[in-house]
Amino acid sequence: MLLNEKGYYFTLLLFGLFASVSLQKSVRDRADGIPVTGLYYAICWFSLIVALVLLTIGLINATLLLSEKGFYAMAYALSLFGAVAVQKNTRDAMEISDASRSARSVPPALD
Repeated sequence: MLLNEKGYYFTLLLFGLFASVSLQKSVRDRADGIPVTGLYYAICWFSLIVALVLLTIGLINATLLLSEKGFYAMAYALSLFGAVAVQKNTRDAMEISDASRSARSVPPALD
């Protein structure tokens, strides 16, 4: 594999990771009632789809064995899933720690 192909796949990996995490965050913000503009939401979906399409086109045109192409596709999909899962678990852990801090706080003294 040439160096420019490695750069192409690395750039697509970074682009896809950013798009997937950004989409997950905007979906979660909408569910939590935090306003997210429709334009940003659409751009997140568009970016993720573009990253997946570019990876598919790159792998179809690559001079790799079919097993290597499948390996790259699965590794890409699992890395996107992993990034979203880590971001979600981090946010859930922060919410749990905030809730436990507020539950353990001492109530105000009665005057």
